[in-house]
Amino acid sequence: MTQTTTQLIDRLRREIDQMPAQLQAATKYIIDHPADFGIDPIRVSADKIGVSTNVIVRLAHYLGFEGFEAFRHPFRQDLVTDRELLLGQDWLSRMQGGDSFTASQAVFARNELNVVTRSLRLSEPDKVKQAVELITSADRCFVTATRASYSLAYYFHYAGRMAHPGLQLIPRHMGSAIDDLLKADQNDCLFAITVHPYSADTIQSMRFARDRGAKIIMLSDSDVVAPGLEPDVVLKISTRSQHHFSSFSGAMAVLECLLGHLFEANGDA
Repeated sequence: MTQTTTQLIDRLRREIDQMPAQLQAATKYIIDHPADFGIDPIRVSADKIGVSTNVIVRLAHYLGFEGFEAFRHPFRQDLVTDRELLLGQDWLSRMQGGDSFTASQAVFARNELNVVTRSLRLSEPDKVKQAVELITSADRCFVTATRASYSLAYYFHYAGRMAHPGLQLIPRHMGSAIDDLLKADQNDCLFAITVHPYSADTIQSMRFARDRGAKIIMLSDSDVVAPGLEPDVVLKISTRSQHHFSSFSGAMAVLECLLGHLFEANGDA
């Protein structure tokens, strides 16, 4: 049975008094510094504790593990994002109490967390599902954006085409996206990304695609970016930042979820 770090640390706390002195030292270090133990090689951990590497191996065997790597594995796993929400935001509070630079870092970090959380909350499952269905059912799904937003479109196309080969990033050759939409029809869709200040080129592309009968998915910080423009699906995001350009962390989080659904919808192949 796989043991979680919580189970391991609870056991270490219960049994530390019955251990030999050197195992007690290693146990106390692991209880106090689980993240460091998950990151560091065995020699580094041993040096920090002040014991030989053999002591850590003995502790691993005591707990029923074959060796150090198997013992360290659950602690390494906790360093990924699976349990991040359970760890709280004490680290932000500590940063806010630091010097001016550290306090600024806390402000920027908290803003990004808020942007991502709000964007994901705005991603209503029915709208995301509708977007996935439009993309997967289309012969071609054109992906477009301009200026800084182009980076989002580029990444979405780069990763998403492995799930749906019909994804096409436009414009392709320094021209207008409309040039690549000339043969679009009702069997295609356009995935447009634009945030304030809204791109005239992207708006024109959406209008042109609509005239060609294509379905339109828009990722934006507003439901309405131009008069009379009504996409089939709007994936709304937050872009609030602490500088003079929009924050794209929320947009990227929503795109990552969308990519996950695309890969899931198209199966192992």
